[in-house]
Amino acid sequence: MSTSEKENKACLLLADGSFFVGKAAGKVGTATGEICFNTGMTGYQEVFTDPSYFGQVLLTTNAHIGNYGTKEQDNESEKVQISGLICKNFTNKYSRSMADTAIEDYFQKQNITCIHGIDTRMLVRQVRDKGAMNCIISSEIMDKEELAKMLAEVPSMEGLELASKVSTTEAYTLGDENSEIRISVLDFGTKQNILNCLVERGAYLKVFPAKTGIEELNAFNPDGYFLSNGPGDPAPMDYAVATVKELLKTDKPMFGICLGHQILARALDVPTYKMHHGHRGINHPVKNILTGFCEITTQNHGFGVDPEVVRAKSDQIEITHMNLNDDTIEGIRTANKKAFSVQFHPEANPGPHDSRYLFDDFIKLIKEA
Repeated sequence: MSTSEKENKACLLLADGSFFVGKAAGKVGTATGEICFNTGMTGYQEVFTDPSYFGQVLLTTNAHIGNYGTKEQDNESEKVQISGLICKNFTNKYSRSMADTAIEDYFQKQNITCIHGIDTRMLVRQVRDKGAMNCIISSEIMDKEELAKMLAEVPSMEGLELASKVSTTEAYTLGDENSEIRISVLDFGTKQNILNCLVERGAYLKVFPAKTGIEELNAFNPDGYFLSNGPGDPAPMDYAVATVKELLKTDKPMFGICLGHQILARALDVPTYKMHHGHRGINHPVKNILTGFCEITTQNHGFGVDPEVVRAKSDQIEITHMNLNDDTIEGIRTANKKAFSVQFHPEANPGPHDSRYLFDDFIKLIKEA
């Protein structure tokens, strides 16, 4: 019998001292990380397996998790990347006939601990008001004081380098090796569907570990470079910034998404900062400054690029996209290099496909170059 069927207890402790008791699901155990909430109503499996969530405990605003089961082809990486899950209703009964597995079995196999049956609406408002903070979930330890001691040992997300922990350990290729478009990908924790979007447009990719140097990247004889999404703070990633600075000197086209956007900004001497609670969901409005149109975007990030420094470098950097909720910078391009990046996720798995044209723009830029 599963933990959810037995309705065993689980508890949640936040760094501010807030303590909640709910029901346990998934693997019996203890999970720690930074709490973050996602406002998407669908696509929970894609979110669970997004490497950008590594080191975080996910809080879902959607009331039902598990109602359409899980399917192998919906994974965005080889495993579940979240540390743990907090949700309102967790169910094994699913309606999708194409599903492979109930979510309880999926979590058991992936060793993921979940707490459900708590007031997630109130908890989301608390995180929104107080900001991102560390938390601990446990279905094996119910003593608040013991959990507090464990929580005190969890490092802050600020200053934490995580990209190298989720990156591929060995380079690999995707696509048609006879393609006339070759792209070197720096993998900071890429989603599978980002790579698929490039391959579908005729590109032959070689995906490299996060700490790969320019010599190895260029040995592939690429026509352009792609900087992937990923988890953690970009500030300690000096290795990536140094490589991108060298790549910019080649004047070959470059495209960055999410963490890749932040790394490009830092390579252009623009600092990044920790956001109050970040942007995560599939319904974030972004204005394309170049076209004047609004795009509904998929997002997952807790860091941003410094707007004052970007504007001070207007002769070198052009702002291409702005967030309509809080005016944060969502996209940039260089004035004297063939490089551009966006903070959101144009591959949008899950989410709307409003911004997939960016992959077309990248391919076009490579062909023109």
